[in-house]
Amino acid sequence: MNVITGNPGTGKHTVARILAKKHRLEIVDVNRIAIDEGIAKKNTDAFDVDVKKLKKVLDKKMPENALLVGHLAPYVVSKNKVKYAIVLRRSPYSLERSYKKRRYTKKKTIENLGSEILGITYYDTIKNIGRKKTFQFDTTNRSITETVKRIELLFAKGKTREDSVDWLKVVSKKGDLKRFFPY
Repeated sequence: MNVITGNPGTGKHTVARILAKKHRLEIVDVNRIAIDEGIAKKNTDAFDVDVKKLKKVLDKKMPENALLVGHLAPYVVSKNKVKYAIVLRRSPYSLERSYKKRRYTKKKTIENLGSEILGITYYDTIKNIGRKKTFQFDTTNRSITETVKRIELLFAKGKTREDSVDWLKVVSKKGDLKRFFPY
């Protein structure tokens, strides 16, 4: 099984749909399963998910040719079942525009942007799945086609050059720390 994760708006589902179609993989959408199984509870502007329960459900339901997709994937998958974990990244400036179009609340926007800037999903994926299996790709100025091709290269050859992403450095250099971390 392979995993595609990243913060909302990085292109996870779009990339996954293309990969699944081309390689006859079954998409397992972490969020959809959590909702369908009644594990996700709606709060003000998001869902709270019991990741322990979700992991148990996924352990039972995971098909062999699965492409597990979702921002919660690193927390709900057994690392010994993962071949590769792809973390999609995107500039916080670009994500901010997407979140505005999606009408995210200010709180949800700040939480997701802070997570992207600090690389929380990438760090947690390495911690939970392993460094040798985890690769990050910046989707900011790349077409979906180019991103898919880079992931396919990894799947075919078992190695690739991942992107170096340091949004904290970029945001700090632009003097925007208070913009993204208004605490």
